[in-house]
Amino acid sequence: MARAIIAKDEGGGNMARAITAKDEGDGNMARAITAKGGGLLAALLAAMIVSGEAAAAEKLTFAIPGVPPVFSGLVALVAKEEGFFKKHGVEVDVRPFDSGAAAAQAVVAGNIDLSLSPTPVVVRMVSNADVKLVGIYGMENPDWLLGSSDPKLARCQDLKGQGVGVDAIGGARAVALAQLIRPCDLKVEDVKLVSLSSNVGAAIIAGQVKFGVLHLDDVPVLEEQMGRPITVIRSFKDVSPVTHYNLIICTPDRLKEKRASYVRALAGWIEATKFMLDPKNADRVAQIATATGRSAKLAKEALPKLYQIEFWPAGHDGLAKANLEKVIAVEKEIGGIKPGKQPVSYDRLVDRSVWKDARALVK
Repeated sequence: MARAIIAKDEGGGNMARAITAKDEGDGNMARAITAKGGGLLAALLAAMIVSGEAAAAEKLTFAIPGVPPVFSGLVALVAKEEGFFKKHGVEVDVRPFDSGAAAAQAVVAGNIDLSLSPTPVVVRMVSNADVKLVGIYGMENPDWLLGSSDPKLARCQDLKGQGVGVDAIGGARAVALAQLIRPCDLKVEDVKLVSLSSNVGAAIIAGQVKFGVLHLDDVPVLEEQMGRPITVIRSFKDVSPVTHYNLIICTPDRLKEKRASYVRALAGWIEATKFMLDPKNADRVAQIATATGRSAKLAKEALPKLYQIEFWPAGHDGLAKANLEKVIAVEKEIGGIKPGKQPVSYDRLVDRSVWKDARALVK
């Protein structure tokens, strides 16, 4: 609490005394004392008093996919744990959601400020129902793999009629599956989707399913625990070399209301990405990554593979027009965008100015 105290000196002269202090219990007190006659000076001093702390950081909520979180949301965890959000004046509550699709719905409902959500899902939501969402940062390179635990079931055609582990109906893994099985003339209706959030790997280990849409970091974990190789039937890069994976999204209204805070949060994300890419921080990042359920050892082994494919963009916003328009076109082709609905335009889908302003804050 800032306090201005004007006292009269014992000798009859006026003394203006400005005392700025934190609330009791904070332990620090800054004190400025100016001794000079005149009430005007005292008034000026009082007007100049500011609190010992900057204005309280605005609080934001940021949803990341998976319970436990998957690696795509690791940057948010690093930014929080290493203080990069706080450095830029925002307090961010990072919340894992069952899926990025569920996180996007929470943003629309106004329960969450920002979410990291799958681009195809966002494209469907905006195109089919004119949902008010906008992307301010993107991840262009998905690491999806279609894996099998049974070496005898190693072909795409073997999935017909089989259970396939995904995050949720309409979730990122389910949407990715639609493209992974297209080359063998299968549709998602030809398989049985098993909703498992981020626990697809655990379900494969338990024998609940033999097929699953996996992340790159899932494979070594499965092979270590099962004692045999996982057959990678197809990678997403095989079927769609130019595509787009995730968007950090918000509503246009909330962006207008809290734009300065969103810029600062994105600045924290940018700094966290730089921190992760620095080899000297590998052990610390791997330790934070244990929040995903991975051991520090396995996380440390997986992260360089993700860096190699530029999983998290460094030095740009990850919102390349060609990548996003490819996703829009594919969603129209496979029926993700319903017949008669107008596909969202690139300019409607993204706002690149937020990342630009955030980048300017990063020294």
